[in-house]
Amino acid sequence: MLIAGEASGDLLAAELVGALRQKILATSLDFSSDAQPLRTALAPRFFGAGGPRMAAVGVELAFDLTEHSVIGLAGVLRHLVKFRRLFRRLLALARDRQPEVIIGVDYGGFNLRFARAIRNHARRHRKEFTPWNPILIQYVSPQVWASRPGRAYGIAQDHDLLLSIIPFEKDWYARRVPQLSVQFVGHPMAERFSNLAGDAHKPLTDAPFIVLLPGSRRAELRRHAPVLLAAFAQIRQQLPNATARMVLPETLMAEAKLLALPPDVTLQTGNVAAALAQADLALAKTGTVTLECACFGVPAVTLYKVSWAEFQAGKRLVTVNTLTMPNLLAGEMIYPEFVQHDATPENLAHAALELLRDAARRQLVKTKLAQVVASLGGPGASERAAQAIVELLP
Repeated sequence: MLIAGEASGDLLAAELVGALRQKILATSLDFSSDAQPLRTALAPRFFGAGGPRMAAVGVELAFDLTEHSVIGLAGVLRHLVKFRRLFRRLLALARDRQPEVIIGVDYGGFNLRFARAIRNHARRHRKEFTPWNPILIQYVSPQVWASRPGRAYGIAQDHDLLLSIIPFEKDWYARRVPQLSVQFVGHPMAERFSNLAGDAHKPLTDAPFIVLLPGSRRAELRRHAPVLLAAFAQIRQQLPNATARMVLPETLMAEAKLLALPPDVTLQTGNVAAALAQADLALAKTGTVTLECACFGVPAVTLYKVSWAEFQAGKRLVTVNTLTMPNLLAGEMIYPEFVQHDATPENLAHAALELLRDAARRQLVKTKLAQVVASLGGPGASERAAQAIVELLP
């Protein structure tokens, strides 16, 4: 059983299913010469909740959980009744079908609670004649090192294995919950884009191409797009030949067309990689997409804005000094970052112009980005994750 609640997790889960199917089949093959061998290869069955990519690789979905993706505490509270209903539906499905393994793919707020509910159920029924006690795995650690580190103890109590895609997480957990099995399998992005990155030494012309990445959710588009467009307008005042492309998922295209984009800004549906392969600079929201920028060696300026209430809560919970993943991995501010009140068009435009005009700084940024990408573990993350799971199977 797999559960993924966001588009990125849906892709990650689909890649894992493909690798698991191959690993399990290879492990179960019996090369006996008998006409009727006692053991034959049996294809594993996958079910759960996720999105279209999981469905495409043969996962039997109870429903599309990615359709209900929300951002922040406010988004969760607005849809709390719906999420409770979906949670109970999946819990009943798990108890009914009793899978050998349950894998939560990212989506920590939902999946950690689900693992706790399954583990509690198993503990209550351990004295039954045929107790069900599935292997519980979390693929992608929640960012406990950034906020609420106490969650690590709950993860250790409820999970048999944590598959990490961030290099420093294994040591972080080892210092706090050494009883938890944590495997760093590498970041799948290192494989997806290994053959697509542009020329790291491409000279900058007087017509720079800038990619605008406001985010994949409606709230992010509404908060970030006006800032990005205003920042690009200021860049154009200094560099009149600059052009920009805003990349968004299909679900946001209708709303984006209401933004009254200037003629020098075009819209693109999906395929961030194609845009970044040509980009001279990115203006991007903090988060996973900044790692995509790093994989393509693209200098970037990052921003993030949330509601006032979410910002006040976040200030009290977040313990890291940057929200931009390449900065965290490098231990320094490779990408200029502007959060909340600092995320103004003036600040973004100023930082962007510095990166566009200072050739030596651009090259230094590209060199450091290459070091960050090298730390991600190289190609084969899904295969390594599948191998770690197969080794737990009875």
